[in-house]
Amino acid sequence: MSALLNPIARLFISILFTVSIRAAVGVSHGACNDTCGTIPVQFPFGTGFGCGHPFFARYVKCSVGTLEFSTVTGIYTVSSIDYPTRTVIVTDPLMSNCSSMQNSGSFSLDRASPFTLTDDNIFVLLGCSTTSPLFDPSVDSCDTGSSSRVCRGLYSCKAVTGIGLPQNAPISTCCVYDSPKGVGYSLDLPKLQCSSYTSIYEFGDEGDPTKWRFGISLQYNDSYYTDACKDCESSGGLCGFAGMEESFACICKDGVNTTTNCLGHGYAWNGGTWEPKIQANMIIGVCVLLWTLLSF
Repeated sequence: MSALLNPIARLFISILFTVSIRAAVGVSHGACNDTCGTIPVQFPFGTGFGCGHPFFARYVKCSVGTLEFSTVTGIYTVSSIDYPTRTVIVTDPLMSNCSSMQNSGSFSLDRASPFTLTDDNIFVLLGCSTTSPLFDPSVDSCDTGSSSRVCRGLYSCKAVTGIGLPQNAPISTCCVYDSPKGVGYSLDLPKLQCSSYTSIYEFGDEGDPTKWRFGISLQYNDSYYTDACKDCESSGGLCGFAGMEESFACICKDGVNTTTNCLGHGYAWNGGTWEPKIQANMIIGVCVLLWTLLSF
């Protein structure tokens, strides 16, 4: 009987030992992760439904390793998030830049969005009709101060042929759009009679458009970061939501959702941090002891 039991027991212990090792290394927080591709994802953002704050989940999600930002005008790629400054950079795949220009769609932010445009953005409208309302002398829509420098720089790019203009075309069809800032935003290209648009948020080398940084710089509202979320994160969990009411949930690494924190879900206090090792180490110790006893 002992000869039959030992191999079975040893197989069971081997499986338990492997699972314990994986627990010690760490597992994902259920359906939520703290990265999407190469971008760290922190509250109020999340990687999927039930992750992060429910209000932000309507706008930002992780899709096949790409963090995406959605509005009524399209889906844009999140290229970076700076959490200390609460700044998100998004890129429109159809937005023009010095290496690629094509007809663009429109861009908008709804008034209820927790995002606003930063002052770093310089929106430039390209290939506009001479009858565009932008050039109505009674309406001051274009920033004449920076228009010449920025427009000449963009029209010097070879890619301008992609919107039907010759390289170094006259800048009379270009407008540095002096758009209204604040809550909500709408850039309606068909209404403005323009072929394309771009947004520059940083001039790497002011005279070289190939070194300009193209994208839309947004700032998000951080007033949703509550003490309950801080307590959840300090215990090793990720903040999320659950149920029809989208109530707060702390998502633990063992896949369990709680309404408070991840205490008792594979974590223990160790020198000021929560570490997922105590339960795993206890299981490993028992496995080693049983293995030793059954070897005799």
